[in-house]
Amino acid sequence: MPIEAILLAFLAVATVTDVRGHKIYNWTTYPGILAGFVLNAAFLGWPGLEQSGLGFLVCGFVMLVCFVLFNVGGGDVKLIAMLGAFLGLERGVTAMLWTFVLGGVMGIAILIWQFGFLSLLAGVWKHLRLIVRARGWISLTEEERRPLQRWLYLAPSALAAVVVVMADERTGVLRRLFG
Repeated sequence: MPIEAILLAFLAVATVTDVRGHKIYNWTTYPGILAGFVLNAAFLGWPGLEQSGLGFLVCGFVMLVCFVLFNVGGGDVKLIAMLGAFLGLERGVTAMLWTFVLGGVMGIAILIWQFGFLSLLAGVWKHLRLIVRARGWISLTEEERRPLQRWLYLAPSALAAVVVVMADERTGVLRRLFG
């Protein structure tokens, strides 16, 4: 469908700017949000516009909470709201959740690449032992926290998530595996 092709184009641009400069620009997200509304209204009429609005609001709200509580970037908020505007409520939330999963996997892969699997495992093991000994939660030291404060590229994860959602709609593979 042409709506998804245009969304993939916006996500490809956001991916390039995110990977190159750790930025997702307003000149990508604002026109993308508007395009999501306009295209859904043009192709699907009032129901498309309604779905676009619901997807935008729900995905944007979830990311706004992440922005406030978890230090997620503003560009990431607008990017996921754009997904909702294009994909509607159900598909937008599904793509957002896949974005989180794929982003987490990518973050772990980056940590393993930079520090090594055994080094990370040793750090986790050491901290878990301290928690058991103290019989309660122990906060990480600043030195332990530093490797975890890496850039997380949400745009490539969102691009991959939309591809996953689109592929599943056509094949149903994920529904058969997880449904």
